[in-house]
Amino acid sequence: MRGIPSLITDIRKRVFTEIARMAYEGGDYTRAEDLPYVIVPGDKALHRESIFLERAIAGERVRLAMGLSIRPIQTRTLMTEGMDQAAIAESYYEPPLINIIPYACHACPSKQYTVTQFCQNCLAASCQKVCPKEAISFVNGKSRIDPDKCIKCGKCAKACPYNAIIYMERPCAAACGMDAIEMDENGKAVINQDKCVACGQCLVSCPFGAIVDKGQIFQVIRSIMEKEKVVAIVAPAFIGQFGKNSTPEKFTTAMKLLGFDRVVEVAVGADMCTVEEAEDFLMKVPAEQDFMATSCCPAWHEMVKKLFPGQFKNISMTLTPMVFTARLVKKEDPECKVVFVGPCAAKKLEAIRADIRSDVDFVLTFEELQGMFEAKGVDFAAIPEGESMREGTAAGRGFAVSGGVARAVADVIHRTDPALEVKTAKAEGLRECRKLMTLAKAGKYNGYLLEGMACPGGCVAGAGTIQPVAKSIAAVGKYSKAADKQNALDSEYEVDLPLLDE
Repeated sequence: MRGIPSLITDIRKRVFTEIARMAYEGGDYTRAEDLPYVIVPGDKALHRESIFLERAIAGERVRLAMGLSIRPIQTRTLMTEGMDQAAIAESYYEPPLINIIPYACHACPSKQYTVTQFCQNCLAASCQKVCPKEAISFVNGKSRIDPDKCIKCGKCAKACPYNAIIYMERPCAAACGMDAIEMDENGKAVINQDKCVACGQCLVSCPFGAIVDKGQIFQVIRSIMEKEKVVAIVAPAFIGQFGKNSTPEKFTTAMKLLGFDRVVEVAVGADMCTVEEAEDFLMKVPAEQDFMATSCCPAWHEMVKKLFPGQFKNISMTLTPMVFTARLVKKEDPECKVVFVGPCAAKKLEAIRADIRSDVDFVLTFEELQGMFEAKGVDFAAIPEGESMREGTAAGRGFAVSGGVARAVADVIHRTDPALEVKTAKAEGLRECRKLMTLAKAGKYNGYLLEGMACPGGCVAGAGTIQPVAKSIAAVGKYSKAADKQNALDSEYEVDLPLLDE
């Protein structure tokens, strides 16, 4: 559903816009009680059985977007409960990051084969003949599958000449590469937080918009309004996210209209990460470890930690581009606030780690930033061009797409030692990442550099993106080619190891 305008994306944008507007207009968070009526106006329900239900869901969306938890349905709680603590600029949200609003969940069918209306009651009865459990019978002239007998082998679907038998699975569960989506006693989806790595793919796959991540949009704006120097460090996947007129030069102008002091591209940190990982690989593979996996994607990192703990030592200890860039900015100005702006939901959890909190103060997704643009009435077609962002190399900008990290590291190694062949392998999407690590654990990738990306397509497919993935990949490719420098070794920035040890 990525890049397809819908009522869900419209509601999400309205939520972010109204919260941003409330923050810019003085920050009176008690007004949040009125926001469900602004987001869902009128007296007729548009998509649920009741307008009261629509507003209740909108209220939970507002709370989550401000970093608060979902209210228990069993007790009466004000929508602003706990907002006094969350509405300050220094507030951090507590896990879980990804949440399901129970009464927004449709309780979709889960992993079952079902016969559609296209069944022709054919004489061949192929579906019955191939079923190993005799789970199919004819009822009222149509095939019927007994769910108690069905073992979900799919032979009936393959045998049907009319393709009248289909497999149904919850979209959120199908999208979850960690199998973290489970079901409660009422058939509603729930997230097993012990398995979840906060990639957010369930969020963008739910056709009912029942899955929502927590945010800090209100806190970012309050920090700006309190006259703090707030610096935006922006992931390279930003290119093209805000429409055809959002050139890098106009983007910097737009960010200053929002109140940001300046904009730094995270491609700078990606270049630093590349050089560090290249050195790490040359030093440790195969002398100290069989292979090395990249460190950039936090959801991939957590997946390995949870499912392949014995292989966790093979992930590079190099910091992510976000942290490299944040530390570079804080070194120049220790008193400033740093906001990472990017496509990734999992970055929100990375940023609240105890060892990262002092580096990255806030995280915004592109969707949330779009709400800020809406609240301030920023029109990219009308604003002038500002400063260019020319610090990052093509290699650093390429981190945004699948394969970009491994390619950048290999290019650095090749520049250093042209005769050395670096074997690489990549996986995108957590199910494919799991397969990659299973093979690596079995010794199939000894000597390799492995890249894992939790989102299919890479960072451009993160849960906080706006545009279609294919369009974003093309935009990043063009943006990378436009860089003044190509190889990460050409960057003017160097890894400052004493800084990393502080």
